Amino acid sequence: MQRVVDPSTGKELRAIPEDTSEAVEAAVAAAVSAQKAWARRPMEERAVVIRKAATLLRERADRWAALMAEEMGKPLPQGRGEAEKCAWVCDFYADRAAEFLADEEVEVDGARAYVAYRPLGVVLSIMPWNYPFWQVFRFAAPAMMAGNAVLLKHASNVPGCSGAIEGIFRLAGAPEGLLTAVFLDNDRTGELIERPEIAAVTLTGSTRAGKAVAGRAGGALKKTVLELGGSDPYLVLEDADLDRAAKACAAGRLVNSGQSCVAAKRFVVVESVREAFEEKLVARMAEATMGDPTDDGVDVGPQAREDLRDELHEQVKKSLAKGARCLLGGEVPDRDGWFYPPTVLTDVAPGQPAYDEELFGPVAAIIAVADEAEAVRVANDSVFGLGGAVFTSDPSRGERIARDELHVGCAFVNDHVRSHPALPFGGVKESGYGRELGIFGIREFVNVKTVWIAEG
Repeated sequence: MQRVVDPSTGKELRAIPEDTSEAVEAAVAAAVSAQKAWARRPMEERAVVIRKAATLLRERADRWAALMAEEMGKPLPQGRGEAEKCAWVCDFYADRAAEFLADEEVEVDGARAYVAYRPLGVVLSIMPWNYPFWQVFRFAAPAMMAGNAVLLKHASNVPGCSGAIEGIFRLAGAPEGLLTAVFLDNDRTGELIERPEIAAVTLTGSTRAGKAVAGRAGGALKKTVLELGGSDPYLVLEDADLDRAAKACAAGRLVNSGQSCVAAKRFVVVESVREAFEEKLVARMAEATMGDPTDDGVDVGPQAREDLRDELHEQVKKSLAKGARCLLGGEVPDRDGWFYPPTVLTDVAPGQPAYDEELFGPVAAIIAVADEAEAVRVANDSVFGLGGAVFTSDPSRGERIARDELHVGCAFVNDHVRSHPALPFGGVKESGYGRELGIFGIREFVNVKTVWIAEG
């Protein structure tokens, strides 16, 4: 059973049975059949369906936001924003897919040759709970515009979101089976990966899950795209506008109640401005309102699961025991639900979880450094490489560091890291491989095919 528990109260709301073997067989067969028919449709007909999905996302944004709040604790305004962003990515690919996947002529002697981008088939997507709509749509919109079908294996604590997404595409006019939600445990998901009907796999989740999926898919020679964990460094240099930096850093740390792979997590601050930055960051973090995600004015909701909240608190306690200092928060509140307050740690150093590990919650870790060179070294001293940011009054300096020195997939200057439909998103090192979004995202799940027609 997949159990839905309200993270703001800890009370179980409902239980969803896992799919039977017969249901999985039917879903796989339907996906194969739907994909073959869908791939034959002209691009403009596919775009009609994807645009209709965007309309449904916008028109019913309040419904989707309420569902996200119920299943994983996202504050309602953030849920509505997530639905709107999903609509944006649908419209983006409906408008641009034909351009991104157009045949490309190549000059060769004695023949006409070109590169064609053809769909792979059925793609299995293994998605997380933290952005239960966005993580799906940012992959599904381009994959489906490219002519693929999708089997969606979502996180077990958001089955309602999974079913809602399937329903959106059905109402939008997608063929039956083109996007189907399946409800499986990890072992049965692994078996599904190896099935010959599955052409490729995409996963957003933990590094541990990514390694397991990559191993299983690699053994079956399946293409994979993995967007995994992150411990994003934000460099605050001695010439930074500290008010601007503190505002962006707090926003980047508290996004989605701190539960984001690409959230700001490590604040690498030059010592000469460390004290002033600490004061401003603490003030910004303290302004955030924690509470019931369905209440007005709430910035930080509960953590999605009790075990995740408890693990985060253990990381904080161990960091404090090893020399970190707590400037704000750091205590589990005495209330129902799985809440954790905005927290700021300083004097963070190697050997502490706040330095070495990903903190998946609203906890900021401040690491003091002597200068730019040490800031870059510390920023790159991580197994992760998803995003990062640089704050400086010299844009050319920031651009040089962002472009050439940060070992990350997404580097920002004087702003917090986030995704955009037109730009590739993904990481390096243990943050995974492959890219979503932009032209690169839609080309991940296609056969890049050479076509050669001899003359005469």
